[in-house]
Amino acid sequence: MSEEHKSDPRLYSRRDVLAMGVAFGAAGALPAWAQAPAAKPLLVRKIPRTGEPLAVVGLGTAIVFDIGNDAAQRAERSAVIRNLLDGGARLIDTAPSYGTAESVVGDLLAEMKVRDKVFVATKVRAASRDRAVAEMQQSQRQLRTEKIDLMQIHNVGFVDRNEVAAQLALLREWKERGVFRYIGVTHSQSQERANEALIGIMRREKLDFIQVNYSMAERSVEQRLLPAAAETGTAVMVNLPFARARLFRAVRGKQVPEWAKEFDAPTWGQFFLKYVLASEAVNCVIPGMDKPEYVVDNLNAGRGRLPDAAQRKRMVEFIDSLL
Repeated sequence: MSEEHKSDPRLYSRRDVLAMGVAFGAAGALPAWAQAPAAKPLLVRKIPRTGEPLAVVGLGTAIVFDIGNDAAQRAERSAVIRNLLDGGARLIDTAPSYGTAESVVGDLLAEMKVRDKVFVATKVRAASRDRAVAEMQQSQRQLRTEKIDLMQIHNVGFVDRNEVAAQLALLREWKERGVFRYIGVTHSQSQERANEALIGIMRREKLDFIQVNYSMAERSVEQRLLPAAAETGTAVMVNLPFARARLFRAVRGKQVPEWAKEFDAPTWGQFFLKYVLASEAVNCVIPGMDKPEYVVDNLNAGRGRLPDAAQRKRMVEFIDSLL
């Protein structure tokens, strides 16, 4: 690449930017357009029920933390957590159904002695009370902590409402005992079909959090669910913001549009995340990250400007033409 092109963001993909960060060894060695957002503070939004501030980017652990006892991968995931915390973020979301991910998170937080700096979220899936209690106790052991910041009922979109109510009653008991600080529900599959059920749960149960599937490729929550969350004072956590890499596949070989500079998005990862974060109903987005440099890039989506309504419309038109 010639010298005169090195300051042009259109000529860099996310891979290029991250490769430059590794090569130079520090964000400060990147071109000015790429490093500028990092100088700005990471955006935080308040959890509606309490006003507690939470950085808008966190860490998802499905698949990427299911690494068992692999020492090299554990060292890399430790660096992922370190970059997350050093960058001003603190939410880590996991689940007992993610293979070894929950225990890996617990081991690494204990080894790094950073449990008090992390907002830990996990999930429970078991339907019966006894099995749910056993599963939550196992999560405490695997995460090596008595107290869990957020406990969520896993994938409730198609679960009978009475069953959900009974599960939430159990979570409230544990919250009243001080074991959980917040409770909520999640959904990630067939999001559009589940939205109305999730809206009903929010309105009936006064949840602290809801976790949903939202990305530029899956926007159904924008119509009614996000407004309902704002109306009911429910914090929103977003999973699958890259649509299981579908968005990256759609833009493979393409340059980030020049107009993305208007909202400080020099990489595709930031482009996709900033679209989601531009919705003020979203409290935190949790991309899965297995490399420290991905954390740096994704955290920068929470810095600088976010797209306005007109810019988001342009983003949608651009991406829809590629999907």
